Amino acid sequence: MTAVSELLPLDAFGRHRLKVAFVGTHGVGKTTLCFDLAAQLKRLDLGVDIVKEVARRCPLPINEGTTLDAQRWILHTQIAEEIEAAADYEVVICDRSVLDNYAYLVARVGRRPELDPLVREWVRGYHALFKVPVLGAPTFDGKRAVSVGFQHEIDGIIDDLIDDFAVPVHRLDASARERWTLDAVGQLGLPTQLPQIDLFAAERPPA
Repeated sequence: MTAVSELLPLDAFGRHRLKVAFVGTHGVGKTTLCFDLAAQLKRLDLGVDIVKEVARRCPLPINEGTTLDAQRWILHTQIAEEIEAAADYEVVICDRSVLDNYAYLVARVGRRPELDPLVREWVRGYHALFKVPVLGAPTFDGKRAVSVGFQHEIDGIIDDLIDDFAVPVHRLDASARERWTLDAVGQLGLPTQLPQIDLFAAERPPA
């Protein structure tokens, strides 16, 4: 029986590794999806880590009042934590990608010629990106902005960056939220449960 881990792509070091990210504006449920997908993949006997939203730990202003330095901190911290997680785990699930983080920077200071090539190159390192649609207004969680206008502004910039960087993205169906996790598993080409092991196969005489 083939181990599920062997279905994962090989990285530059010959290790089976998978890195995926949920992309989208704030308040759309990316964090919940990360934990749901992680639970599903752990049931497949895969080693899974989640790169949580680094903006929540940023020591500088975020949201509408963010700065270039704040967004540089967020962008580079995201990359560093993805590298660290990929060194130790078969699957890395990211609550945001570099593309989302860059969108918040672009919203406040515009495209940066020194960062465009970095984002363009790094975003190609994800084996799958899942775009989460906006289904409602964001709610206050102690950190993120609640402005609907700002929420939609970021969502539009993310779509613009996806088009400009020609990034392959699977867009989750807004009308089938209850199937998003299984949809993601299917898009990754992974089973939804471990294959059953026939414990008595060795005892049966050959046909």
